[in-house]
Amino acid sequence: QNKVRFSNQINPLHKLEWEIQSEQTSTKEIEITHFDQSLILFQCRILIDNLQAALDKQLDNHARTAGYNYEKYNSWEKITAWTADIANKNPSLVSRLQIGTTFEGRPIPLLKIGNPGKNKKAIFIDCGFHAREWISPAFCQWFVREAVRTYGKETIMTRLLNNLDFYVLPVMNIDGYVYSWTKSRMWRKTRSVNAGTTCIGTDPNRNFDAAWCSVGASTNPCSETYCGSKPESEKETKALTDFIRRNRSTIKAYLTIHSYSQMLLYPYSYTYKLTPNNVKLNSIAKGAIRELATLYGTEYTYGPGASTIYPAAGGSDDWAYDQGIQYSFTFELRDKGRYGFALPESQIKPTCEETMIAVKYIAEYILNYLY
Repeated sequence: QNKVRFSNQINPLHKLEWEIQSEQTSTKEIEITHFDQSLILFQCRILIDNLQAALDKQLDNHARTAGYNYEKYNSWEKITAWTADIANKNPSLVSRLQIGTTFEGRPIPLLKIGNPGKNKKAIFIDCGFHAREWISPAFCQWFVREAVRTYGKETIMTRLLNNLDFYVLPVMNIDGYVYSWTKSRMWRKTRSVNAGTTCIGTDPNRNFDAAWCSVGASTNPCSETYCGSKPESEKETKALTDFIRRNRSTIKAYLTIHSYSQMLLYPYSYTYKLTPNNVKLNSIAKGAIRELATLYGTEYTYGPGASTIYPAAGGSDDWAYDQGIQYSFTFELRDKGRYGFALPESQIKPTCEETMIAVKYIAEYILNYLY
């Protein structure tokens, strides 16, 4: 991997015809998969000697036990069956909704978790925007399991579920996730067809109506950060936004789970302008990552998206904030690049455990604010 930190360094790489897998950004590291080392004028550092070997080892060799395993990466077929099963087994706490269908026709299930009650406020959590970020859906599954498992036994979770509902979207980009399992492990985008080109898919996190395609996104359908033909062009994006709009009066926080970088971000990403409640968002993020670090010492950075990671328009967190959802956060889970998107299954448990602490911290803050 060669570390490039400024946009004026990226263009020369294209002129040298190096193969690049990356988001085109001003600050995020990019991954160069083929190059002539004799042309390098600055320092390189190899993070993964053999990427294919790392991908092969991502799924460990331990026997797959009977039943659902939350410490393994699960295929979409298993996840969708799990959404029905966990709702059926916990009818007093979990209900299953369908909010739409994907481009390829797959139903999009959403789980609602909470002790039934009138006039309850809600927190929306989604996972699996970018297909290759497998640790993200693993967390949503873990969150639901822990909510069900600890309700009535653990004080904080019991209080949260008695007073709040949680809408959990286990995988937003289902078609892309399936493709990352069956065809291309590093696939990122949706699987929609783009007119006039053989290039497939749109970046779902550039497809929201939040300064759409103005910065950090591409109008080229072949780009990894293609923003789509218009805001909400993707069926998956439209399903999510329509649901949130319908439930806007009750949804008070929006959390979207990505990987990797170990960051907790909040609006804005499409501008360097700070939000009116920036001080409050900063305080919540600081507290959340402080609590997260208490378990394994994992260090996160935090701040507004544009200045902390890179400017990017059309993101779901900015869109949610502009809809009036004051508490909007993006998690970038483990790690910082050693394994990247190929995070081993051995890290699912610690990653999810520490992230649960941070999510519960944010939820408690919001609950205390509401009541």
